[in-house]
Amino acid sequence: MTFKAEYIWIDGTAPTAKLRSKTKIMDGTPSGDVADLPIWGFDGSSTNQAEGHASDRVLKPVFTCPDPIRGGGDVLVLCEVFNIDMTPHESNTRAALRPVAEQFAGQAPIFGIEQEYTFFDGHRPLGFPEGGFPAAQGGYYCGVGADEIFGREVVEKHLDNCLAAGLGISGINAEVMPGQWEFQVGPLSPLEVSDQLWVARWLLYRTAEDFNVSATLDPKPVKGDWNGAGAHTNFSTKAMREGYDAIITACESLGEGSKPLDHVKNYGAGIDDRLTGLHETAPWNEYSYGVSNRGASVRIPWQVEQDQKGYIEDRRPNANVDPYVVTRLIVDTCCTALEKADQV
Repeated sequence: MTFKAEYIWIDGTAPTAKLRSKTKIMDGTPSGDVADLPIWGFDGSSTNQAEGHASDRVLKPVFTCPDPIRGGGDVLVLCEVFNIDMTPHESNTRAALRPVAEQFAGQAPIFGIEQEYTFFDGHRPLGFPEGGFPAAQGGYYCGVGADEIFGREVVEKHLDNCLAAGLGISGINAEVMPGQWEFQVGPLSPLEVSDQLWVARWLLYRTAEDFNVSATLDPKPVKGDWNGAGAHTNFSTKAMREGYDAIITACESLGEGSKPLDHVKNYGAGIDDRLTGLHETAPWNEYSYGVSNRGASVRIPWQVEQDQKGYIEDRRPNANVDPYVVTRLIVDTCCTALEKADQV
């Protein structure tokens, strides 16, 4: 008996990495344990991860789940990329998150990431008329009706695929531009939310293939008076879920010294096109936080102030952000500050 294992990895394309995958035929039946899946090689010279004279790179499985596309006993296998000496490849950002997540595990950090994206039909966003523009944004957000909503059948199928894969999907909604949507992953720990977001992205692209449309994480897919696409990142620790002082400490820590620019420059390519101070964003080069303020860098939800505990939302990450990077930066910054303030 055999099964198909789709090995998925993040490549070395700059400034925004792409997802790659290939199929391995395995003997037996899948155990569900990633430790039972073998390492595998690939040609790094074709993925911007090696030169042709020394092109071998290694895929090491780190997360597995049922394959909802193929069904049966087939599986999806997310991998880290290693050099042949089994050191992490320079494109392997998960390797840098691992020790940070372990260091601050006692604070129980969790994330919920809101992944926005845009469907394209050829060279135009799905729902845009040929050679022109649709009505101005206003009725598309969480809308209903064929005159305002485009691509729902793809979105629903993607949601079903993610649920069948056992991913921690917590919701979907239409966004403010035609053809623009969002799904949410979490709340989960840093490594879990990042792994599952990457697999959910792969499933988005793969699902859209069957409908002959493409999905993009471009942070500003249409220039002009249209909202961009972000990956708003919701974060909390045990202390933040128990008291408001820790909420303020976390918000303040993200604005200290060079932290705002240290974060923003790693929050996805094209950040200055999206974070203009318009369209529910703060300027990319200014840091602010506030209650119920979608024009701030970091928003404290109104119910968090009311309950005096909860979480914060970093609204700066682009749709094309690397979740391993954004979770590492937020955990390192906020958990270090909470530890110093003895709020753990």
